[in-house]
Amino acid sequence: MAKENSMQQMGVALQQMMDEFFSIQYRYSAAMKEVQTKLEILDDEFQIKHRRNPIHHIESRLKSIQSIMGKLRRKQFPVSMQSAMENLHDIAGIRVVCPYVQDVYTVAGLLTTQDDVKLVEMRDYIRSPKANGYRSLHLIIEIPVFLQDGRMMVSVEVQIRTIAMDFWASLEHDLRYKAAGKVPDDICAELLSVGEDIATLDEKMQSIHDRIDAITADSKTGK
Repeated sequence: MAKENSMQQMGVALQQMMDEFFSIQYRYSAAMKEVQTKLEILDDEFQIKHRRNPIHHIESRLKSIQSIMGKLRRKQFPVSMQSAMENLHDIAGIRVVCPYVQDVYTVAGLLTTQDDVKLVEMRDYIRSPKANGYRSLHLIIEIPVFLQDGRMMVSVEVQIRTIAMDFWASLEHDLRYKAAGKVPDDICAELLSVGEDIATLDEKMQSIHDRIDAITADSKTGK
């Protein structure tokens, strides 16, 4: 009987959280759209000024209710939407994929220096990669969303990485998911090595890009 009551209570709590989530998800959807629009405008302006795009493509996602509950439990926070809004900053997420490493920092700088964007946190996993070889620049920003109830600041996580970093991260995630998280040490070491190889390729491509830029600049000045 006690077990049945506990299950019923969990079911009621889940339903209540789902109702709360659906009632506020529009806030996070609006914030995602706002950030994506800002990035698209910055990309267009950069293209006009420099004749190339610093953004290859943009993806967005809204964390599912199951993912929100799971993360709250892992971090030992109360399982409620109020707790999620206060403690989780990645309910709304944007992934920006750039051609070159320097583009990552250029896009981050252009976005975070806008007057209505507040930078809450920056984690640079490019200069300081994670132990498994993961590389990306993570920003937590707050952006104003204007609703019927007034102005509200909403958190959005923005991940910015190169095409090469995205290739590695996507396949590494798929492999770990396929292995149910039980990846042998030798394969982990190999994945780390591949990540380092990809980082070296990124550096080489950046160097080639910079050399081409210098040649183009010299040709314009007649040197």
